Amino acid sequence: KAQAIVFDKTGTLTKGEPSVTDIVTAENISDDEVLHLAASAEKHSEHPIGVAIVKKAGEKGIKLSEPTGFKAISGHGVKAVIEEKELSIGTLKLMKDEGLLLSDRLQRAADELFDQGKTLSFVAIDNKVDGVLAVADTMKPEATQAINELKKLGLEVIMLTGDNKRTAEVVAKKLGIDRYLAEVLPQEKVDVIKKLQDEEKIVAMVGDGINDAPALTQADIGIAIGAGTDVAIESGGIVLIKNDLRDVVAAIKLSKQTVRKIKQNLFWAFFYNTAFIPIAAGILYPFFKILLNPIFAAAAMASSSVTVVTNSLLLKRFSPR
Repeated sequence: KAQAIVFDKTGTLTKGEPSVTDIVTAENISDDEVLHLAASAEKHSEHPIGVAIVKKAGEKGIKLSEPTGFKAISGHGVKAVIEEKELSIGTLKLMKDEGLLLSDRLQRAADELFDQGKTLSFVAIDNKVDGVLAVADTMKPEATQAINELKKLGLEVIMLTGDNKRTAEVVAKKLGIDRYLAEVLPQEKVDVIKKLQDEEKIVAMVGDGINDAPALTQADIGIAIGAGTDVAIESGGIVLIKNDLRDVVAAIKLSKQTVRKIKQNLFWAFFYNTAFIPIAAGILYPFFKILLNPIFAAAAMASSSVTVVTNSLLLKRFSPR
């Protein structure tokens, strides 16, 4: 009965393995220095973007420093002190909230990278934005196909992401998603599901992360990616073992086929019982002198069971693709 299906972007529609593709810095600082400071601040972060930044520094052989005063700002970024320098790393909104402006050089670079659908982390050192790190995550190869098939089934497909609106727009366009919500904080995902339910829609949610667990629980049906976190799997009503988004389509098609079989089985059960039991009870005898041996009624009951079970077993032939 699902009418709308909501996908988390990172780790669900994408592989969840982002990598740093571009580093743009202010004129007075080098790429390696910005990367060193950013990676040091993200050293203990478990966020995919933070992990990508640390990995990039490792690939370049940059030795990291130990951060102090580390503070994670949910949905926006992190703050830390590295080598007596105060760092803020995160979204453009974080920079704006702290009253920090981008230079013309960084703003032009950020605009170009946003237009390419990349996720940006801005690096502010001592209250001055000195760098931009662009991170790209590869789309799952089956994502577009799965979304197209869901739309053919008549479902409204919606994407949730914490990314900037321009990045979200590019990604949604690539995937063929018409409705998307950008800059959604982890704690706001549940509110999005509730709003859709307030529109009297039956909502399915597909996610994989710790942040998705409350939304998976709130949705009418939660679909957890099997390769995701344990808490997401525990929160989902359906778990996709193979981490293949086409199995979302398979689950919906299989559920529709199952309901169809239930209705067919009810028809045949009632058909046999209503046809033979009254006759065996003698309902036709006063009019046509027809009296059915009770053995035939018993046979009808057995035939009913055989028909229902055989019809159900035909589900083994079901192929969603």
